[in-house]
Amino acid sequence: MVSLFRHHFPIATAFQLLAEAVLFFTAVLLAIIVTNDRQWISPYSAMPPAVAFAFVMVVTNGAFGLYRNDYQSSYGALLTRLLFALGIGVALAYVAFFLLPYGQVAQRAIGHAVLYALVGVLFVRQVFLSTRAAYLMSHRVLVVGTGPDARAVEQALATAGRPAFVVGFFKVGSDSDIAVPATRIIPEGASIEDAVRRLAINEVIVAVREQRGGVLPLRQLLDCRLGGVRVTDLPGFYERVRGEVPVESLKASWLIYGEGFRQDWFRSFVKRAFDVVVSSVFLLLALPVMALVAVAIFFESGAPIIYRQERVGRSGATFTLLKFRSMTVDAERDGQARWANANDNRVTVVGRFMRRTRIDELPQLWNVLKGEMSFVGPRPERPNFVTDLTKTIPFYGVRHSVKPGITGWAQVRYSYADSVEGSARKLRFDLYYVKNHSLFLDLLILVETVRVVLSGEGAR
Repeated sequence: MVSLFRHHFPIATAFQLLAEAVLFFTAVLLAIIVTNDRQWISPYSAMPPAVAFAFVMVVTNGAFGLYRNDYQSSYGALLTRLLFALGIGVALAYVAFFLLPYGQVAQRAIGHAVLYALVGVLFVRQVFLSTRAAYLMSHRVLVVGTGPDARAVEQALATAGRPAFVVGFFKVGSDSDIAVPATRIIPEGASIEDAVRRLAINEVIVAVREQRGGVLPLRQLLDCRLGGVRVTDLPGFYERVRGEVPVESLKASWLIYGEGFRQDWFRSFVKRAFDVVVSSVFLLLALPVMALVAVAIFFESGAPIIYRQERVGRSGATFTLLKFRSMTVDAERDGQARWANANDNRVTVVGRFMRRTRIDELPQLWNVLKGEMSFVGPRPERPNFVTDLTKTIPFYGVRHSVKPGITGWAQVRYSYADSVEGSARKLRFDLYYVKNHSLFLDLLILVETVRVVLSGEGAR
């Protein structure tokens, strides 16, 4: 794993992204050389459109989730997403070429560039997805623990698609709840150090939630650490591999002493500047769409067009959130707040379209400009929901240490939460964002939001 601004990426993904960026760059250069029979063009002169094409394609691929390893899709589904991304990326690059030197030459060569890029990307992905490549970059793991948490660690590694696998499980204490195959448990009598040495372990993951009473062999774990083997606890593992923080195994000391959770003035200044610039641009671009939506809402169900709702913001302060009204006027005529569920009959025809495309959220750009919200952050909840969730879910209030957002890490990593269990699951991602938020992570979330909007993920 490599870390960039406290956000972790698998090494294989970093290499794949770099390889494809070089491939897109080379495809344009080669296409220009092959198709330009009128005069010789220096490769240096053709670099601006080549760089632009590589940048646009990498961002577009990222928006379609093509660099996410937790997508378990068939080769056909992967090819479909790749073709969609290539089509949109090529269209954007073609427009961008108008602004660049030798852009017209690149436009004439775009057909050849697409062909070279498609063949090259399919080859690169086949290499990185092959069994041999995964084996060469494999990461051997020993899990301390044999209960449900230990089993969950192996499942997380498997579904994350990372080149790492669990070699075995080490039983500690009187662990009677065995959730892993008995044949893969290290025989009793062996020490963790012996197992690490014999099995060529790269990392030890401690998957034991209750660690009091001398359950863990701390001296053995320390010797492993001093011997150069990485030792990771459950929160650190999930943070690194899944981009989330497990609330169930979290302790207040981890929040107090752990790295991250920085709220210094410089980060606040950068985030506010980012919010003002991005929300202003989006608001100007969205004005025609917002006008059409307002007319459609009025003709279908009349006024009001804008729905105002009290939400909880930073430090627990409440504010009035703005949305295009997507439900019937009497959706909550009894005054009782309810979760929106799938196929909710309170949603209007126009409202269903708005919710699927997230157009109903556009008025919140005004909340961002006013400083009540950020463009990226945990989604704000209603006060009565927050009261109930704070009583039920540990550390729920931590998400209110930053401004709520129009989109967020939980929105691009998890579907809509319509229950306490769903809110607890989303909190894991919100805590990760609160701990590791940066301008880089905000940009990454914006890119992934494109995928969520295009696919309609989590729409209600």
